[in-house]
Amino acid sequence: MLTLNEFIILEHRNEHDLEHNINYSIPKIYDANGDLSKRWYVYFSYRNPITGKLTRQKNVYGTVNKLKNREDRLTLLTAYRKCLLRLLKKGYSPYEDNKELHKNLTKEKTTAAIVTPSIAHQKTMQSTTNAENNTIYTHATSQIAIPKVADAFKIALGLKSHSVSKRTLDDYTSTTNNFIKWLKKNHKEVVYIDQISKKILLDYLNSVLSRSSARNRNNYRINLSSVFQVLKDNDYVKENYLKDISTLRSIPKRNRGYLEQEQEKIFRYLENRDPLLLLYIKFISFAFLRPVEVCRLKVGDIDLENNIIRFKAKNKPYKTKILPQLLIDALPDLSIYDKDSILFTPEGLGISWDATVESRRDHFSKRYKQVVKNHFGFDENYGLYSFRHTYITKVYKNLRQNMTPFAAKSSLMLITGHTTMTALEKYLRTIDAEMPADYSDML
Repeated sequence: MLTLNEFIILEHRNEHDLEHNINYSIPKIYDANGDLSKRWYVYFSYRNPITGKLTRQKNVYGTVNKLKNREDRLTLLTAYRKCLLRLLKKGYSPYEDNKELHKNLTKEKTTAAIVTPSIAHQKTMQSTTNAENNTIYTHATSQIAIPKVADAFKIALGLKSHSVSKRTLDDYTSTTNNFIKWLKKNHKEVVYIDQISKKILLDYLNSVLSRSSARNRNNYRINLSSVFQVLKDNDYVKENYLKDISTLRSIPKRNRGYLEQEQEKIFRYLENRDPLLLLYIKFISFAFLRPVEVCRLKVGDIDLENNIIRFKAKNKPYKTKILPQLLIDALPDLSIYDKDSILFTPEGLGISWDATVESRRDHFSKRYKQVVKNHFGFDENYGLYSFRHTYITKVYKNLRQNMTPFAAKSSLMLITGHTTMTALEKYLRTIDAEMPADYSDML
């Protein structure tokens, strides 16, 4: 009876003989020992018709080095390797023009096109999914690796993670997860990313609209479009259909500014009821910061020697603003706190608080609702953001007393931090900062 060792030796000899009888080596994957900072690729050798020796050919990179995690790279390289091996078996040679092979592949494409799309797609998947462990399939003609929907979104989000904030990435992830759940319920036949049509995307957005609002539907469209654009840029899909889907008109919800009497009542009430919340509001009112920007502040961001404040603005790197004297007078001695501590926490200034920026913002929003809104009876049109509107309106009206509208807006831009005159003018129109004089004599 032959032993296992004898079987292995015999099999090895057979493979060795096979390698000398074919014109190419089996393609292999180079993964740089898992080092993502290096280039990964598929490599192979082909027999040189002149020397008769197997000669190393150009590496196959594709788009694999744009992927930022090991599993995604190995998945794509495995697909490249299988595609390359399939081409070599069909007669591809790097030393020939391969016109006959191209003609045969084109003929296959024409034949496949005659079959109904669903049957053709089914046959393509059936012939390749088992060989590729049920994770991807390839087009018979283009040999492009097509990932499943969830895998494609994972790749796109991995690439997006290097160019957007964590909050934005979380929004994209939530949107794609909801879309996948909807697909599994309403389109079970859709498995691969290139099966998603414009009609399917429209149906999904309409389902979002039917259960929520036009604004929410538009937000889903924006998030999905951003993800699909990454897939298009990396050749996973041919079109980003969401760009051709119109945005619906929606009425945005805006916080109203407070009347001067209302603002004064709130401040007097908070002096005794919740001084910490009052100081939080003064950063919004006097420094014109957004609530989320106040939540990002650390003790060290307040520079009382130079009377400036540094903070991370909306969709921008750190910005610097002056600290108005009103705000300086409201601050306690900050030198006793650790500079790396979060400025505003539930229990006071500079206390350890392990929470995300979004959680911090939610805490103070809920706190404001419980302490102020419920007490004074303000509805959903009023919130913390209302103080920013209130005080920007105050400053603008004071500037307009001695300046032309353009000069007043130019000065106001330096105070509010708006980067363009157009953005500032749109904001002022939104909050109705400027009202006309009495026009009764013109009627």
